[in-house]
Amino acid sequence: MNDIKKGTIVSRKSYQDDILFRVEDIISTNQGKYATLKGISIRIKANAPIEDLNIVDKKIVQKELDKLNEKVEIKISEKRKAINNYINIFCGKILHLDGDRRYAEKSARYYRKVGLNAVVKSIPENKQPMVIGNLIRKYKPDIVVITRT
Repeated sequence: MNDIKKGTIVSRKSYQDDILFRVEDIISTNQGKYATLKGISIRIKANAPIEDLNIVDKKIVQKELDKLNEKVEIKISEKRKAINNYINIFCGKILHLDGDRRYAEKSARYYRKVGLNAVVKSIPENKQPMVIGNLIRKYKPDIVVITRT
């Protein structure tokens, strides 16, 4: 278990290894060591004792991410015609603020794939209130999306 450190991809034994997480931090307590976890394909935060964690092989991680991307691609292609019709009618601009850089990058890719006019900014949640006004004035969006963890 000493191999688990910040950045390691793990799953939780007690949950039958159902979700893949990235270790965000390791915390020592009187009860032992705990890891704070962040989902890599699902927006979720959790914590778990180090003993409850399994290190996930990089090939399995890539396989799971590929599977997720394939599901998203299928959904996008199924919806593309309806989305394109909607875009032609609406033609609005989206401003999307996300406190998590990885999810912001993922959102930006999906917006591009479906042809939406979106500006995606990765801004820490505690700074969003200070910058939202300037960003709205600068980009003049029709829709504002604020994603929080």
